[in-house]
Amino acid sequence: MSTIAFDALADAAGRDLGRTEWTVIDQARVNDFADVTEDHQWIHVDPVRASAGPYGSTIAHGYLTLSYAGARLSELLDVPDCTSIINYGLDRARFPAPLKSGTRIRTHGVISDVESVPQGFQVSVRITAEAEDSDRPVCVADVKVRVLKVPTGSE
Repeated sequence: MSTIAFDALADAAGRDLGRTEWTVIDQARVNDFADVTEDHQWIHVDPVRASAGPYGSTIAHGYLTLSYAGARLSELLDVPDCTSIINYGLDRARFPAPLKSGTRIRTHGVISDVESVPQGFQVSVRITAEAEDSDRPVCVADVKVRVLKVPTGSE
């Protein structure tokens, strides 16, 4: 976890935020994601058929991997004196390698850019989801968040 004061964000480009703890993306999580998104493609949810497929097992959906990686930003960046950190979107997302079900992953973040916006900053973070025992990342995304300090009326 990297703690940065709100006023120090302006100079935070290039800051390495570190890595999260490892988390297993198991078949139950993949199945739950398939149910929520109604994406039941066999490569994700049919272990028998997937065992004969290109990866030798089921793999997580790319968007599940992206969702996991993006959600972990709160474990990497803490701005205690802001009033909110809001997801603003993505500039780019890629899936260089598949994430096999049952694999442990963690997220690494680096602040790539900081822009001033009304009431705060737009912070771009390069998120890299790393799979254990893989030399290639399973997701690389440029995530944008708005870090705001909105007056509450009591200030």
